[in-house]
Amino acid sequence: MASKQPSIRNSASQPISVGLIAAVTERIGPRSQDRCSINGIMHDAIAKRRLSGKPQETARNNIFPGCKHADRCARMTDTAHAFDSALLQLLSERGHLHQITDAGALDALAQKQVVTGYVGFDPTAPSLHIGNLASIMLLRRLQQAGHRPIVIMGGGTAKVGDPSGKDETRQMLTEERLARNVASIKGSFEKILRFDDSESGALLIDNDDWLSKLGYIEMLRTVGPHFTLNRMLTFDSVKLRLDREQPLSFLEFNYMIMQAYDFLVLAREYDCRLQLGGSDQWGNIVNGIELNRRIDGREVYGFTAPLITRADGAKMGKSVDGAVWLNEGSLPGYDFWQYWRNTDDRDVGRFLRLFTDIPLDEIARLEKLEGAEINDAKVVLANAVTELVRGADAASTAEATARDTFAGGGAGEDLPTLGVGADGMRVGAVLTDLGFTASNGEAKRKLAEGAVKLNGKTISDPGFVIEAAKGASLKLSLGKKRHAIITR
Repeated sequence: MASKQPSIRNSASQPISVGLIAAVTERIGPRSQDRCSINGIMHDAIAKRRLSGKPQETARNNIFPGCKHADRCARMTDTAHAFDSALLQLLSERGHLHQITDAGALDALAQKQVVTGYVGFDPTAPSLHIGNLASIMLLRRLQQAGHRPIVIMGGGTAKVGDPSGKDETRQMLTEERLARNVASIKGSFEKILRFDDSESGALLIDNDDWLSKLGYIEMLRTVGPHFTLNRMLTFDSVKLRLDREQPLSFLEFNYMIMQAYDFLVLAREYDCRLQLGGSDQWGNIVNGIELNRRIDGREVYGFTAPLITRADGAKMGKSVDGAVWLNEGSLPGYDFWQYWRNTDDRDVGRFLRLFTDIPLDEIARLEKLEGAEINDAKVVLANAVTELVRGADAASTAEATARDTFAGGGAGEDLPTLGVGADGMRVGAVLTDLGFTASNGEAKRKLAEGAVKLNGKTISDPGFVIEAAKGASLKLSLGKKRHAIITR
């Protein structure tokens, strides 16, 4: 007797045959993505799982729970498709495309009208970092293609905290702290996006404007019926935390509902038809799409970009010394520039496409450079990103500092500076105060390794006191890439 095919149940408790999914996938081909012709939701990764031989039971996270039409999910969208709209062409050719819902419909919409799209940013720190820059670039591309970007400051959602990609509960921030963070972050968007009254002029909106006014009972009655615990427990932001037996508060559990409600409000008030974000936001974005469809019958769309890692596997946005912040007050301009200048050879072309507006044919030329010449491409990358985020003056000053420091053996004016006073300061304390080392213990290890130099001379004694004459300056170096000016 033939074995019975396993089935997956959606939120309506209707069985979806895994065998049927596999049959559809077989018909599609390995590079395609399966999209429900009714809900317009892509179930990507099914083909990938089939090809890799992984168990099909994991497919439940890729079948939209509201989809009752597994037998009609044969209409495909290939990510290699040559799009007709300037918007999707631009996003695709610059390397931003990872997943998209109903690409054909969004492509057609972007050709006939201005599309309003948004990305949300929770103000959990006084500055965004370069991991956030990838999402800001999505809004920049949207505006470059003639559409309207909305920046959502998550003053409301940040009070709850997004559990996506987190192993533990986020620190609770006071309303005063959140307000200060919002004010501090705004300047980053004003440098990268155009805010004006034109049809494609960017908007900056705080979701606390509506979330803080929403009554609990009202929220439960409006949104609650459209979410099931069965489905919510399958999302990675929840499932991974529970699988690791790490606590997930009821507060965090509500985050996905609040983000979905954001999309509903924006669609109603601003005719916002598109939410963009990193691939870790896919589940939250799909929630908002489904909430719009179920409550208002409105078709809206989602687009995610790949989470960016460096060629060495490290997460984008981090350096050996911590986060690479966008704000000048959180990270000196020279250090920001130097991060990009130190890009791995293998990442140069990809980062030029993602984080700059340099024409693609010029990028193709730059990424083909080899040997010492690839360093010229890295300088182009560092200048372009620093100019975009910090301004032209910051880029030129940082480049001049690097040239003086490395080529001329001098000390550029943009290096971090520390005064040691008339009595001087122990070298370990200087390294730690500059942020070059995390502790005096680490400073001692660096000294023992011979990695510390003062005006080109190696210092190994942890008891050495750095003294500077009045009006004089010294150059302190840790390794080949960290330098500072020491004054009295």
